[in-house]
Amino acid sequence: MLTPRYLFQDDFSQFYEYFLSQPHEKRSFSRGSLLWEPDEPFRRIHYIVSGISRTYVEHENGHRKIVSFHGGGTVFPGYHNQDYKIEKSIITQALSDMEVLEFTKADFCRMFESNKLLNARLVEWFSMYVNLLLYETAHQEYNSSFIKLCNLLYLLLTNAGGSQSSIIDITQEDLSDILGISRVNLTRSLARLREEHIIRTRRKRITVTDPPALARYCSLETL
Repeated sequence: MLTPRYLFQDDFSQFYEYFLSQPHEKRSFSRGSLLWEPDEPFRRIHYIVSGISRTYVEHENGHRKIVSFHGGGTVFPGYHNQDYKIEKSIITQALSDMEVLEFTKADFCRMFESNKLLNARLVEWFSMYVNLLLYETAHQEYNSSFIKLCNLLYLLLTNAGGSQSSIIDITQEDLSDILGISRVNLTRSLARLREEHIIRTRRKRITVTDPPALARYCSLETL
């Protein structure tokens, strides 16, 4: 069975040539730039050719909650007709230089309605995204800070290639913003994992040296 994903990539790679054949604009975003302006509902839809972005919600009190990351071969935001107020608080920022194919909602609507394979893939993609949101609100919310961190590292490791990769490139600030915990609690939990020789940390990188030991701390919903 599928487990939650924080990193979405290669979900729409099979449609790359099809997207190229449809009306679009090729755009480039430099590292640190925003893919659309804050306080703006979704008006454009991107197929990411290369690079990676971070999507977060900015609360009116200044707090930030990272929701997901999006890499090459995926579409974001997904297509829908309605405008939702929360969209004005959703920000997507390039974490590296990015190349995208940009579509208007009208053009993507036409593709959505005429291409049954794309239609089905979008439904599956939204299902995966909803699964992540349900996991966050109905499961992670009730775990301790330490279990939250173990769950997140395990899922990020799985996204990065599972047993074929032990490296997670992420900042401690981003970990804190995903989990919604203080830097003090995060630092304490990371220190415990280091002391047990489960991880090694360096600037913007975590190496999982003992994945089975990490998994033993994870909740059943995560495994």
